Amino acid sequence: MSERSAIQTAAAIAAGETSARAEAEAAIARIEAGDGAINAVVVRDFDRALAAADAADKAIAAGERRPLLGVPMTVKESFDVAGLPTTWGFEQFRTFVPQADAVAIKRLKAAGAVILGKTNVPPALADLQADNPVYGRTSNPHNHGRVAGGSSGGSAASLAAGFVPLELGSDIGGSIRVPAAFNGVWGHKPTYAMLSSEGHHFPGTDGARAALAVIGPMARDADDLALALDILANHPLRQAAVRPASTYRILVMAEHPSAKVQMPIAAALDDLADKLADAGVAIDRQSDLLPDLEAQHRHYMKMLNIAISRGAPPEGQPPTTLVEWFGLQDDQARNRRQWHALFADYDAVIAPALGVTAFPHDTTPLPRRELVIDGETTPFGAQFAFPGLATFPMLPATSVPIGADPDGMPIGVQVIANSFADHEAIAVARMAHQLMRN
Repeated sequence: MSERSAIQTAAAIAAGETSARAEAEAAIARIEAGDGAINAVVVRDFDRALAAADAADKAIAAGERRPLLGVPMTVKESFDVAGLPTTWGFEQFRTFVPQADAVAIKRLKAAGAVILGKTNVPPALADLQADNPVYGRTSNPHNHGRVAGGSSGGSAASLAAGFVPLELGSDIGGSIRVPAAFNGVWGHKPTYAMLSSEGHHFPGTDGARAALAVIGPMARDADDLALALDILANHPLRQAAVRPASTYRILVMAEHPSAKVQMPIAAALDDLADKLADAGVAIDRQSDLLPDLEAQHRHYMKMLNIAISRGAPPEGQPPTTLVEWFGLQDDQARNRRQWHALFADYDAVIAPALGVTAFPHDTTPLPRRELVIDGETTPFGAQFAFPGLATFPMLPATSVPIGADPDGMPIGVQVIANSFADHEAIAVARMAHQLMRN
């Protein structure tokens, strides 16, 4: 496992302590040695990666400096990379090969990143585990009997296994935040539309971006996450001010009216709240400023299902009318106003990324899937209430590891901030992580 971050790797290459070629070869060796049981890096582009690493070394020798120059990384399979297949986990797209890079891939390459390959997803990016008929199942590096999460499951597993320091994912239903939490790594769901989704389309299409959907970086530490976010952003982002803990006010949510939370996660959140308070942060554990969370979950799930299906109704149900769609957008607008009003009083809200840690592999179709949480059987779909906290109001949220459950599986939580305060979310997540490590 490589211990260097992306920033440290770029600095070491620039200083001549190592080379882009050596770092690429080492990452390839880690993948070849360790990925057999995990199955994270399902599309491998090692020959072109080594050529790109050689080009990076030549550029460095000529005095060129870029923030990721020579840093090896992998990206989610759903992003178009010229010359590599983009299937979204569908057998019928096994041979679809785009001829141009997604905008995000272009930006990463322009920053100097060396793309080693692509990582696994569920079909249509529509599950919280990565398993499909093209590439098979991805397992959690911490326990191969557990899921790596989804839809950026291969991305998180690649990071957690130590193959690479940086990844690129996407999120509409927790697809960055949940796998990051399941694998003990970092992920950031940006403010809606702050990062370009061009080239992250259903295979062979070039239509409008999906409602609610975003792309975002994943990493093994906060500094790499922040750097990648700036590289990928459509415009310069407001940086977080350096502030003492005593100037923060944070709302910590350990429960949700629509979904259960495992006791170890609730306990970790309580512990985090105590440590933040001990550090001088003003902590609340409930607030009347929160919107109606049960209504938010209902509206989110309706919009999510419409976005994923592109309006195709569930079997046996009528399609959504335009009047209903505009009404749902009105519900979203009202919800966003309530969240924005809340952030006049709070810097961040910390909540579960999901109410469970990584669960055992489960091939039960999503509508019928269940979870046993502290001895109680509950519908799996209820858990989308947690990703929906930030997705429905289009807010930024950073997934941060804060501990482990009794089985040794990582516990991650999400730090939600106001629109465009993405770096503030990362800063609060960094503070939370540091306090829980002490």
